[in-house]
Amino acid sequence: MDHSLPPVVSADWLTGQRSIVIVHVGTTMSGRDPAADYVDRRLPAARYVSLDDDLAAPPAPIEGRHPLPTPTAFAAVLNRLGVDAKSSVVAYDDRNGAFAARLVWMLRIIGQPAALLDGGIALWPGPFESGPPDRADAGLDRQAVPWPVEAIANADDVAAHIESGGVVIDSRDPQRFAGEIEPIDAVAGHSPGAINLPFVDNIADGRWRDTADLTARFAVAANDPQAIVYCGSGVTACHNALAIEAAGQPLPRVFVGSWSGWSTDPERPVATDAR
Repeated sequence: MDHSLPPVVSADWLTGQRSIVIVHVGTTMSGRDPAADYVDRRLPAARYVSLDDDLAAPPAPIEGRHPLPTPTAFAAVLNRLGVDAKSSVVAYDDRNGAFAARLVWMLRIIGQPAALLDGGIALWPGPFESGPPDRADAGLDRQAVPWPVEAIANADDVAAHIESGGVVIDSRDPQRFAGEIEPIDAVAGHSPGAINLPFVDNIADGRWRDTADLTARFAVAANDPQAIVYCGSGVTACHNALAIEAAGQPLPRVFVGSWSGWSTDPERPVATDAR
């Protein structure tokens, strides 16, 4: 893993950099047309990537709503963006990294320098660009890099890790964790034995919490280098994964199938306690 960039960088830091590939991450989960948002307003020279189409394979039972794309498909996306093996990438969205964290995590686990922009587009001081981007395909010949097995967990890994007393963190909001509501998946609740640390609490007043706050927040995982994080579909779990790394701990494994995968398997138990 490349540590030449921290998991999160500030707008002040980015303003003074050159040769950084800036990526605008859009998704239909925002409730708007993400490509239109990008055309309307983006950081200068930012390139566009779709979470739904570029950073995930089609949804499938057990695999979840946002499985990882194949390494070959992801390499094609990076080629299009002009991200070669030595590029440093800063990604942002309009939800303080809720979606862009997926790209940053994907890049970091394959050894690519990548970071989230603290505050995202909401706190970017300007300038901005608008209009159709004038950019052709970068035409690189980047080769596929296999997803490292040590960075990724499946449902069996989650069950085994909980059984052995390991830390598994559910990144969703408390109501979904407790099974009080479930607006997306067919079954409400969580994986028995998981603990709830909502990813949104990594943010305070629109910015990422400082290292001391994150260290205290994720102290429960400090002695578990094999900790696992999950969410609804393996997207916002990446936000917690990066927060744990920002706290100085090893990057945890991400259960990519997450609740959307676990809950479609009738053999998997479901808990609805709020602990």
